[in-house]
Amino acid sequence: MTDNPFRNREVLFEIYPIGNLVKVTAMDVKTMTEIMIQGPKSAPETTLKANALKRLEYVMKKKGLM
Repeated sequence: MTDNPFRNREVLFEIYPIGNLVKVTAMDVKTMTEIMIQGPKSAPETTLKANALKRLEYVMKKKGLM
């Protein structure tokens, strides 16, 4: 099992539908880093949030924030 890099951080999520898609925004409160992804409306919320966290981790590592 991999370690969760966000376990001691507050991450806010916003999920809203756009036609057959949903737009997911995730923001790390400490660094104010924000990302957006899209997924199918039929996808489970847990999957969408997990994908958003992976993208947020990638962006934060690229910026040297993690």
